[in-house]
Amino acid sequence: MKNVYTGKAGPDAATDHGWLLGHFKPEDDLRHSTEVEIKWGVHRKGDRRAEWTTDDKRTALLVLISGRFVLEFPDGDVELAEQGDYVLWHQVDHSWRAEEESTVMTVRWPSVPGHKIVTADGREPEPRSPDPR
Repeated sequence: MKNVYTGKAGPDAATDHGWLLGHFKPEDDLRHSTEVEIKWGVHRKGDRRAEWTTDDKRTALLVLISGRFVLEFPDGDVELAEQGDYVLWHQVDHSWRAEEESTVMTVRWPSVPGHKIVTADGREPEPRSPDPR
């Protein structure tokens, strides 16, 4: 079918650190967009974002699919505990942590370069896992 893409969120997300759609996909890919980004995030209990997102000019919506997930903001935390709980924020620094094994979907707009965390070798870091001690 022309102009139709089908996939599975889990396997597709695993190829690009969870991101299913956004500016970072090749321009000839139907999943390329400068208007919106969509992420399917699967996190182990205790995972944390590698560092805070700062000076973010975008708007984001995060919906809890399963688990218990916390968004951290400068003015306090928001806990998502029931399927369908969501939080929407605009131009706010943030981080996150998974209180339980969690699956979340994030929609962020617009899709612009400049907010991706990369290591010295150009790779995106994995979420920080809990201390095994």
